[in-house]
Amino acid sequence: MARITLLSSLILLLSCVATGSSFDDSNPIRLVSDGLFDLEASILQVIGHSHHALSFARFAHRFEKKYETVEEMKLRFQIFSDNLDLIRSTNRKGLSYKLGVNHFADWTWEEFQRHRLGAAQNCSATLKGNHKLTDDALPETKDWREVGIVSPVKDQGHCGSCWTFSTTGALEAAYHQAFGKQISLSEQQLVDCAQAFNNFGCSGGLPSQAFEYIKYNGGLDTEAAYPYTGKDGECKFSSENVGVQVEDSVNITLKYLYKVTDSFHIYTYIQGAEDELKHAVASVRPVSVAFQVVNGFRFYKSGVYTSDTCGSTPMDVNHAVLAVGYGVEDGVPFWLIKNSWGQSWGDNGYFKMELGKNMCGVATCASYPVVA
Repeated sequence: MARITLLSSLILLLSCVATGSSFDDSNPIRLVSDGLFDLEASILQVIGHSHHALSFARFAHRFEKKYETVEEMKLRFQIFSDNLDLIRSTNRKGLSYKLGVNHFADWTWEEFQRHRLGAAQNCSATLKGNHKLTDDALPETKDWREVGIVSPVKDQGHCGSCWTFSTTGALEAAYHQAFGKQISLSEQQLVDCAQAFNNFGCSGGLPSQAFEYIKYNGGLDTEAAYPYTGKDGECKFSSENVGVQVEDSVNITLKYLYKVTDSFHIYTYIQGAEDELKHAVASVRPVSVAFQVVNGFRFYKSGVYTSDTCGSTPMDVNHAVLAVGYGVEDGVPFWLIKNSWGQSWGDNGYFKMELGKNMCGVATCASYPVVA
C-alpha cells in the first residue's frame, strides 16, 4: 500500500465518518472528550472499537503520536495492546510498585533497548574503590532535592547516552554544592568526544570513564555552548566554554564473596557495596549509579521497584542514572533515583529502587566526581 501521511489518512477517514456513520451513546467514541473527537474517532475507525482501542486513541493524542500509514497505526496498536496487557497484569499482582502507560507504550522491547539503553558495560573502575567510610551516624532518609542542588530532569531522546546524563547530573549537583550556583552541562560533548576513555557515544559508556575524560581533557562545556543533538557527531569541544573541571573521581568498592563448591571449582559472587553507596549519598552528594533495565521497568509509574529477573553483576548493567537519596516506603527501603527519560516518565522523572538487595546491580557501578 502506498505510504500516506497521517494527516491525509485522517482527512479520508473523517469523510467516511461524516457520510457513513452515525454515533449514539453506546459508541465508545462518545467517551472521548469533544476537543479530541476528530483525531480519536478517526483512529478508532482504523483499528476498530474496543477498550484497548479507546485507550490507544487517548494515548496517541496525549503523547502526540504520528503514524505515517494505516499499516503502521495498526502495528503500533498491536504493540500497545501487548504492553497494556503487561502493565495491567503486573499491577494485579499487588507488588510494591505500579506500572503505567507512558510514551514508550507503542514501542517493542527491542526498539526500547536500541533507542534508550546502552550496551552492557564493564565497570572495571569500581573494582578498586576509593570512597572513605566514616563512623558518622547516617540520617534515616535523604533527599538532595530538598537543598536544591539536584538539576532538573532531562530527556536523552533516541540515543543510548544515559551515561552522559548521569555524568552531568552528578557534576551539576557537585557544582551547585561547591559554588552555590546552578549550571547545565553538555551531554553532547561526552557523546562526541569521550571515546578514548572507553565510551561509545549513543551506544553506551560509563560515568566513571566520563569523569576521567573530563579530568584529563580540561573540562566540560556548558549545555548552552555545546547543545544536545541526541546523535553521534564530531567533537567540537572548546576550552573557552568550559563550565566545570573535574579534580578527581571517587568509586564505590565492590564486594566479592567466594564459595568453594568442590576441590576443582571456586565460584565468585559479586555484591554491590550498598552500605558504602548509602554512606556516600548521605554524607557527600548525589552519586552516579548503573543498573540493568528489564522489560517492565520502562513503564514504571510509582512505588518501590523490585524484580526477580534482572541481574546483579557489573556485566549486567545497561543504564546509568543518578542516586539522589534514600528512604522507606510502606516498610520497604529504597533508593531515590533521577532518570533521563523526561519529566513525564515515572514519578516526575524519578523512580524508587529497593535498597538492601543490590537490586538489578544498582550498587555495582557507582562513582561521583570532585569538581574544581
